[in-house]
Order: sequence, then C-alpha cells, then structure tokens
Amino acid sequence: MKLDEFLISPAETARRHGPHDRIVMSSRVRLARNLKDAAFPGWAKKPERLKVLETIRPAVESLPEMKDAFSDVMDNLTALDKQILVERHLISREHAAKGSGSGLVFNREESFCVMINEEDHLRMQALRPGLQLRQAWSAIDHLDSELEKKLDYAFNNDLGYLTACPTNLGTAVRVSAMLHLPGLVLAEQINPIIQSVNKLGLAVRGLYGEGTEALGNVFQVSNQMTLGESESSIVERLDKVLSQIIEHEENARQTLLEKKPKVVFNHIGRAYGILANAHSISSKETMNLLSLMRLGVDLGLFPAEERSAVDELFIVTQPAHLQKQFSDKLSAEERDLLRADMLRDRLKHVSRPNAKKGGSGLDKPANL
Repeated sequence: MKLDEFLISPAETARRHGPHDRIVMSSRVRLARNLKDAAFPGWAKKPERLKVLETIRPAVESLPEMKDAFSDVMDNLTALDKQILVERHLISREHAAKGSGSGLVFNREESFCVMINEEDHLRMQALRPGLQLRQAWSAIDHLDSELEKKLDYAFNNDLGYLTACPTNLGTAVRVSAMLHLPGLVLAEQINPIIQSVNKLGLAVRGLYGEGTEALGNVFQVSNQMTLGESESSIVERLDKVLSQIIEHEENARQTLLEKKPKVVFNHIGRAYGILANAHSISSKETMNLLSLMRLGVDLGLFPAEERSAVDELFIVTQPAHLQKQFSDKLSAEERDLLRADMLRDRLKHVSRPNAKKGGSGLDKPANL
C-alpha cells in the first residue's frame, strides 16, 4: 500500500483531542534499543544493516499493536514521502536521510511508530494527543516488553540499555511533549521559562526537535538524562513540569487580556487579515500566523469549531504536504502562491475575530 493511502487524513488528525490539548498538542515517549553483538547503525556496513533490518522488521510486524501496519524499507520511499512523515512527527529528520538498510513500521492509528536503523537499531515511540505522558509510557513499555521476548537486546547491568549515543544510556527513554505557548511568547516570558526548565535538567527544542526553530510558537520539552533515574520517575518529573508550564501559559494569556487586550486583539486580527487575504505566503509566516489564530480560538475570538480547521491548516500548508496535494515538483515561489490560494479558500467562510467576545474562551489556570 502506498504511504499516502495509509496515512490518516490531516482533517482526522486535527480532530483528535486529549487533556490540556489547547496548550499540549501531543505527548511522546521514545525508547532506543540495540541488538546484542551487532554494530551500531553508524558503524555497520550495508550487509550488517540489512541483516539487522531483516531480524527486527518481522518481529515488529508480528506485534498485536502492529496488526495491518504500514511497513517498508526507507529506500522504497520517495524524498517527498519521507518529508511528509517528518512533518507528521512520525520519523526524525535523521531517519528521513536514511536509505538502504533502514526501515519503518507504524500502526494505522499512528499511535506507535518504529524506526529501524536510525541512530540505534530500534527507535520506537508512542504518540498521544494532549497531555498523556503516563498513557504513552505505559503503551510503549508494553510494546517494548513484547518485543524483548523476540529480540536479544544489548544490555549491561551497570549501564543499562546500550545505545549509539552515551546520553541515551540507561533507560534509553526520551519523554517529550509538544507545547503551543503563544501567551508566554507575546508576554516576553518564554526565555525565563526555558532557562528555568533547562536548570531542571530538561531540554527545550523547536518544532522538529534538536537544532530546529520554534515555528508557530511550538516548543518541545523533553528529558535529557536517561541514566540513574527510572522511566516512571522521568515521566512523573516531566509531567509535573508540564503542568507548571501550562499554568504559566494560562496566566500569561489572562494577564495579556487584562492589561493589554488591544495588543492581543491586534496580533490576532492582523494574523487573520494576512492569512485570509495574502496572495503569496511562506510556510514559516503561515505557521506563526496560524498560531495566533489558534490563540484567537482559545480566547473566544473565533468560534470553537474553527479549532480543528486551524489545526488542519498547520499540517496541510507545510511544504511536503502542499507539494503532495498539487504536484511533486514545485518551486518555493510556487508553493508560496498555492499556499496563499489554499488559505484564502479555507478561510473565506471564517468571520473576522470578534473582539467583543474576547476572553470568553479562556479557562482559569488549574490549581496545582
């Protein structure tokens, strides 16, 4: 089956809901594993990588969670297919660059995804909408336990699971959440928050992980240490920090509405005006402006039902998704023109923001 026939539609993805999903867009728990007595992918020659792939892939496919899953080798996927998977956060940018000897398996719900021969032999992840770190951890822990019955992992009693990068030694777990934080950005409080989070031993990265920009006011928060702390402790610690960030974001939005309502309404109104009327617009500008529209929905300036439409536009206006819809070969300028056409068409039925209702959609901060 072709990838685009298997993937869930952007509209369906945008309709998924979870706890605190106005701020926490998704939760992810990833585990790194390697086979005993096999060279790490970065050191292995092609025959070794192919042997590892032939060992791991059928084992993953046999898991109950992977019934009717999409499974393929990376050299069968086009560059455009790989970029779409990156934009959906199903694979890393590093895995998208892989070819012969690497593979991919993910289930129909897109809640489990396994990368084979990325930096490690296995990079498996569970994805959930909203703040669901515990649920994601429980799910990937069960899948990992079932897979360990079929594969012989590289493990050391002192160092834990052995990984290609020393920073992943031990539990080899990476727990993360994708957060939408326009309130903290507009209030110019985001840098102190990031510094505080870093001091707690957590990392804050951009939309696509390490080394990427926080497009659309979207930030990834994850643990950095994996050695000397149990998986459940890491999950609980990150969950507590995320709850505090949620409260800070809600407080920032409330304060902005109380002290600088015109500034907030101006940002959101201008964002809507450009998106609904532009004839050429870049992916970066689109995501930043859609972020403000999403904030407008949260604050009650747009009808609540427009949330899924805005979230869908977050996906379909990205370069690979846009190219897939119109043509496999578009220049950056052509993409900017088609993106603007799409936005004008999708937003023509959306009324301009109603400042008189501003603030009605804002929940009070949780008592934590």
